[in-house]
Amino acid sequence: MDRLKEKVALITGGGSGIGRASCCLFAEHGARVVVADLAVGGGEQTVRDISAAGGQASFVRADVSKSADVQAMIRHTVETYGRVDILFNNAGIEGPSAKLANYDEDAWERVIAIDLTSVYLGMKYVIPHMVQQGGGVILSTASVAGMVGFPGSGAYAAAKAGVINLTRLVALEYASKNIRVNCICPGIIATPMAQRVMGERPDDRVVRLEPIGRLGQAQDIANAALFLASDESSFATGAPFVIDGGYVAR
Repeated sequence: MDRLKEKVALITGGGSGIGRASCCLFAEHGARVVVADLAVGGGEQTVRDISAAGGQASFVRADVSKSADVQAMIRHTVETYGRVDILFNNAGIEGPSAKLANYDEDAWERVIAIDLTSVYLGMKYVIPHMVQQGGGVILSTASVAGMVGFPGSGAYAAAKAGVINLTRLVALEYASKNIRVNCICPGIIATPMAQRVMGERPDDRVVRLEPIGRLGQAQDIANAALFLASDESSFATGAPFVIDGGYVAR
């Protein structure tokens, strides 16, 4: 269980859902993990979970939509562990559901800031460190909503589509520097975000949206992230990895 042995991973949105599952799995496989989240309680609980399992982790509070916070979380990672091998831009929000003509402008700006601008900021400020140390891996959480139409999710869908194309272009810009850049496009995953959208118990109609016959679990995405963060995926860069139970194959 040492697929990330000696690696240092910074994971945003690490206080719950996909972020927490990824933090714990990365630590289980030998990474020293920095858990970044705006929610202090959730982030510190993830650190406790990792420590209780014998792993190494620290927490940093960060609003990933703010440049100063992103720079501070990367600085914290380098100062604490000496380097940053993996950045997983995972933090995000869903925003309100509304047709575009009714979509609130302030809500639009907030969703774009947290779901897209944060990815730009993370990449912008981690890349110089990765170039200096000879390489690294950047992952981001996109969504199938960035690949197909999801009525009512204007800002979220636009942001996630932006993450997919930003992944492609940054991968091309820095491939020669040994920096691999990929994103994961989850389908409907049973996380706190999904619960806010669908309620505590999604009905059969929602479950049937997934051809595989079930909702995804945070661990499904964490498993994909582990592969992409590890040397096992050394020839993979610039790609959106769809982990969606067959949703976009329809």
